[in-house]
Amino acid sequence: MLSVAALTVIFMTYRDVATKQVLIWALTAVAARMPVAMTPLALVFLVRERPGGYTLGATLAAAYVLGEIIGAPVLGMRLDPARGRRHLVVGLAGGALGFTGLGIFADSHPVVLGAFAFLAGAAPSAAAGGQRALLTSLVPERAVAQALSAESMLMSGVWAVSPVAVAGLALAVAPRVPLLLAAACMASSIAGHWLLPAGWAGGDQEGDTGRAKTRVLLHAWPVYVTGAASITLLGLTELTLPALLEQRGIGVGWSGPMLAGMAVGAGLGAFLYGLRSWPGRLRSRSAVLISGMAVFVALVALIPGAAGITVALVLAGVLQSGALITRNLSLRDALPKSALAAGYSVLYAAAGAGYAATGSLAGGLLQVVAPSTAVLAGVSLTLLLTVLGWWGEARRDVSGAPGDLAVGLAGGAEGAPIAGGRDPECRL
Repeated sequence: MLSVAALTVIFMTYRDVATKQVLIWALTAVAARMPVAMTPLALVFLVRERPGGYTLGATLAAAYVLGEIIGAPVLGMRLDPARGRRHLVVGLAGGALGFTGLGIFADSHPVVLGAFAFLAGAAPSAAAGGQRALLTSLVPERAVAQALSAESMLMSGVWAVSPVAVAGLALAVAPRVPLLLAAACMASSIAGHWLLPAGWAGGDQEGDTGRAKTRVLLHAWPVYVTGAASITLLGLTELTLPALLEQRGIGVGWSGPMLAGMAVGAGLGAFLYGLRSWPGRLRSRSAVLISGMAVFVALVALIPGAAGITVALVLAGVLQSGALITRNLSLRDALPKSALAAGYSVLYAAAGAGYAATGSLAGGLLQVVAPSTAVLAGVSLTLLLTVLGWWGEARRDVSGAPGDLAVGLAGGAEGAPIAGGRDPECRL
């Protein structure tokens, strides 16, 4: 049972996030992102009873992810901080149309379904970046880390609930129902945005041309690399776990609860990350968290028992959420406010590309090596990307470019010390 002192610390830490506007934002974000979490599995259930249904489902999921990867940077670049709501609403409406088409025309030709899947992925792909920029503008600068932690907790819950909802609705009602629910959720998020500010901080920046913004966004490439690295591990785990369990003689049905445990661990990790300030530079903190996550995923490939695998996945989830939060904070540190929404969208696209690359790598390796070997190969790739990203951030900081310098964080991304915690940039 939590003591009064512990509850006081929690309240003092998250008090700036507990506002009516943030609550409205949370409901809106859940409505917009629940469809994203539901879609890959929902597409598989939609066509699995057709000839070659599983292959077609994977192809439709690939079209959806391709839409996200292409749409996020292209549409994210066009987000205007001063009038962000207009862009987000149009994108969400396009996504709702795509999901509606998938649900209504479920028996159509695969090319038609692929077009709707691409639209459903591409149209709202900049929403996550714009919504994150909007969230951080709704709280004081000192509470940005806590706001990002709250967002991570919220999304962990979404990803834990979505597979269960999809499977239940598709099997108990009809395969098209999850996609129609996704359309309804995304449409309701449009209504939520009309209760929120029309834009966020960062508008009216002089010289904010498309070419200049592109140069600024490219300057933050190390953050995208390490962001992709953390998602690579997640994708590797999700895509290889059933085969790995089968290799160990464990029922593949346990893969769902195990991945749900990983999502719960991610929520716990996000909560713990927001409770205090942490020592070390953001780039070093991120490298440590991703490397620790890689160790636990490697243990998943080596541990023979179901209980040990579950514990390793939960601990990997705890570290993953912290790594993702540090990446968002690093991006805030590397970009001006006028480019943040676009930067978040590029980071989203990089994560999608990392997930897709992992799927291709895992699929190819599973044809020629044991699942445990495929996992270890993916872990090696993740560590290589982490080192590359860390080196790029260190090189950028030494050159005098914007980075995670102490002066940039004083009262900034991670805020003031909380409940007696140390300054966010103090050294170990």
